[in-house]
Amino acid sequence: MPHSKKILVTGGAGNIGSALVKRLITNQENLVVVVDNLSTGNIEKLPQADNLRFVKADCNDFSQLSQVMYANNFDYVFHLAAVVGVQRTQANPILVLNDIDGIKNVLTLSKNGNVKHVYFSSSSEVYGEPVEIPQNEYSTPLNSRVPYAVVKNVGECFFRSYWQEYQLPYTIFRFFNTYGPNQSTDFVIPRFLAAALKNENITIYGDGSQTRTFTYVDDTIDTMLNIFNKGLLKNDVVNIGSDKLMTILDLAKSIISITGSKSQIEFLPPLKEGDMTRRQPDNSKMREILGRDLVTLEVGIENLMKDDLFLQLTGVK
Repeated sequence: MPHSKKILVTGGAGNIGSALVKRLITNQENLVVVVDNLSTGNIEKLPQADNLRFVKADCNDFSQLSQVMYANNFDYVFHLAAVVGVQRTQANPILVLNDIDGIKNVLTLSKNGNVKHVYFSSSSEVYGEPVEIPQNEYSTPLNSRVPYAVVKNVGECFFRSYWQEYQLPYTIFRFFNTYGPNQSTDFVIPRFLAAALKNENITIYGDGSQTRTFTYVDDTIDTMLNIFNKGLLKNDVVNIGSDKLMTILDLAKSIISITGSKSQIEFLPPLKEGDMTRRQPDNSKMREILGRDLVTLEVGIENLMKDDLFLQLTGVK
């Protein structure tokens, strides 16, 4: 059966990437190629399917990426590959800044290969320490300071500029904290949940008063796919995240309560920078696109506890 859509997903062995790939391949008309260097991604997160191919390659290396893109003539590109995780990005700032090369490589090869539309994984980090709450896609000033946030901000500029100069259509996803069964324990919910299920101490940086919103991955993917399948938000940007605020301390307490854990909470010195005090999206555009209520934290946590791959990856079983 010929494939009517050829889709590249960079970083497709990561949390959001692998969840997106699983959904894209359910449509047999899609041929999906995943490119991931597996620095943080895990190939075990990807299913086996006739319309899915995996290539281990680094987007920041033009020759590696060009081989894949010239061989496939993609129609659509989702650029999700990046160095991720607060501690990893803080410890490796040059590695993070090198991701600008990957952004330029993806855009140059997409332009030259007549890709119809490119999608970029940006982040709530571009807002930095918030100037206002909630953070709106258009009116809230971007206040990027740490390298990860700066790279996402520069990336957004590149995508807009390639539309302006070369008419390469784009959509920018500003992801807020997204959790799911394929996420590593570098991130707060899997880390807290794995500790709780093992009855180990849950460690918090600072006093736990910093607030976040937590979005279950199904809400993120459904929003992305509605945008993709319906051709929405051409040359536009959207916040993707829950607007329900929760402190990190309350998150730890909730997870202990949901799991019935004997874990204790242990407080560590605060991180030097990059751990913003507050983050909350104006998600009115996302809600309109999603067309349903978002998954509650309780349901999301229970889904993780039932997921064999999550339990295996986190060493719970």
